Amino acid sequence: MKIDWAALGSVFGVSLSATVALVALFTMGLVGLSKHEAATEQGAAATLARSGAYACFALVAAAVAYGFYLIVA
Repeated sequence: MKIDWAALGSVFGVSLSATVALVALFTMGLVGLSKHEAATEQGAAATLARSGAYACFALVAAAVAYGFYLIVA
């Protein structure tokens, strides 16, 4: 049995980078929501923070849906 180490390394690299990217996007969404809450308490306009957070969450949801699509197809 021969193991294709290059392919295994490629899969590892792509999965590691995708995981880090999704966690970073989700974290940026949470930070955006917390900035929105802080700006709302101070009376400042916080629509940009909220819309940025929603955009981050939408990108995470799209990436998860694409992953499900790849698994099923």
